[in-house]
Amino acid sequence: MAAIIEHIGKRNEPIPLDMSWVNTCSINLPALNLRAATHKTRRSVKKAYQAAWLLRAVTCIDLTTLSGADTNSNVERLCFKAVSPIRKDIVASLGVDPKEVRCGAVCVYPEMVPYAKTALENAGVSTKCLTEMPIASVATGFPAGQTPLKQRLEEIGEAIAKGATEIDMVIKREYVLSGQWEKLYDDVKACREACGDHAHLKTILAIGDLGTMTNVAKASIISMMAGSDFIKTSTGKEGVNATFPVALVMIRCIREYYERTGIKVGFKPAGGIRSAKDCLSWLALMKDELGDEWTQPHLFRIGASSLLSDIERQLYHFVNGKYAAGHQFPSA
Repeated sequence: MAAIIEHIGKRNEPIPLDMSWVNTCSINLPALNLRAATHKTRRSVKKAYQAAWLLRAVTCIDLTTLSGADTNSNVERLCFKAVSPIRKDIVASLGVDPKEVRCGAVCVYPEMVPYAKTALENAGVSTKCLTEMPIASVATGFPAGQTPLKQRLEEIGEAIAKGATEIDMVIKREYVLSGQWEKLYDDVKACREACGDHAHLKTILAIGDLGTMTNVAKASIISMMAGSDFIKTSTGKEGVNATFPVALVMIRCIREYYERTGIKVGFKPAGGIRSAKDCLSWLALMKDELGDEWTQPHLFRIGASSLLSDIERQLYHFVNGKYAAGHQFPSA
């Protein structure tokens, strides 16, 4: 098994399932939709502040490749891009040490983890320390989650043995849609226990399949009770992925969980976040709802594979006063 990784702050540990808490989940849908619709007009970040926020966003990106055509070479390229995500001359022009700007993690399939581990170590990055560069691996029958629990737990163990320090598990939607809340709790808790002290657990709710916002709220609370370190919106494969209404439901559950337990759980929107402007809105939402600490990579991640290119393009414009041609930037 991998060595025990370094943690930031107190980890979320499983607590007993409290259905009286779960059953109090109720969503005022008109108010929720109004708050979400007006969010983009509530904050405007410009000039140097925008550049600083974009650099912060880079450090929160889980740079991802989840393709059946993944190979050692494209995973290696992804990892080197994650270690040096923005051209060094651009970062230096902003008065920042380029070594301080890295992506939050790389995310790959379990079979690709050894390639990622080797590439990151060749780049001089510790893969055993969450403050440097975690390797996240999707497991538990991603993206459908329709495999037996024993097999999903074995997949978690194999990913960790190969070097993964974060596991992105996907829940069984059946348990939510049929109201089998105890089974959902037991399922996530078993995955959390399989991670132990070797990896953090990010639980994917696949919100596009859950039917109602109340189901999203209940699944969020139960996943946190079961010991999830992060809750994540989507696999990126559903028809609906990261949206502001569903994010508000999930992060307000995180806030309630923190107020009741004193434990900070992270949040990861994934799917459909492609522009620098969009990621600024997500950072603003986290700051408004949860505070500045939840805009940092140990509590906030953005699941994206194409977002980084637009951020680099916007930072180049800030530094040079013009946009660069696409060929001037290396791709992931």
